[in-house]
Amino acid sequence: MHLEEFAEGNSFLHRLDPRVKILTLGPYAVVIAAAHGAAVPVAALVSSSVMAAAAGLDRKKLLNRLAAVNIFVLILWLFIPFSYPGEEMFTAGPLTLTKEGLLYVFTITMKTNAIVLATIAVLGTSEVFSLAHAFVHLKAPGKLVYLFFFFYRYISVLHEEYSRLRRAMKIRSFRPRTNMHTYKSYACLVGMLLVSSYERSHRIYNAMLCRGFSGRFPVIDHFSLKKHDIIFGVFMSIITIMFIIILNVA
Repeated sequence: MHLEEFAEGNSFLHRLDPRVKILTLGPYAVVIAAAHGAAVPVAALVSSSVMAAAAGLDRKKLLNRLAAVNIFVLILWLFIPFSYPGEEMFTAGPLTLTKEGLLYVFTITMKTNAIVLATIAVLGTSEVFSLAHAFVHLKAPGKLVYLFFFFYRYISVLHEEYSRLRRAMKIRSFRPRTNMHTYKSYACLVGMLLVSSYERSHRIYNAMLCRGFSGRFPVIDHFSLKKHDIIFGVFMSIITIMFIIILNVA
């Protein structure tokens, strides 16, 4: 289970200080999410696409990530245009398609893809360890940082454990169906996964205590701001401010 598909590279975005990435992406995403109308979401999608292109991301992997996100967006297209009040464009029995509903779901689609693209291009091009390190430097709550760190470190282990249990079920001729036996089997699968995860967490914690863990990880290497980090920070700030200006004008 590879969670750092886009962190391998040598583009401009790959070499940026992760602290700058976190500080600039946050306001950028918040402004896009809070935008009304279609102007800012469309402009944001263009700017996010430029960042993704500048990062030199693998197109197939990137499209797969976007496809997974847009599956949920597609559900919105099936309901919102027919339930949002506004000017009628088309009527078929009890269903009424409205202009405002189409515009609303269109803006949601633009916002979603813009934020996902920007997140992958900016944060996805850094290793998770460096992001956790950056959060420590930014004085984020220690417990939150460690939770983020351990989640990444052991999500692959949990996935392997889940795969092992699924294989064991298949070897015993389990075939999922819509019956009570299937529901009980999946409930047992989730229960075993929780129990094994709990036991593993105790073993890991005891191993950490044996190695002198005192509640925090020592930070050895430190980041240093470079010229290209400042340029990127200014660039992202200007784009975010431009979006705010467009919202106020509109």
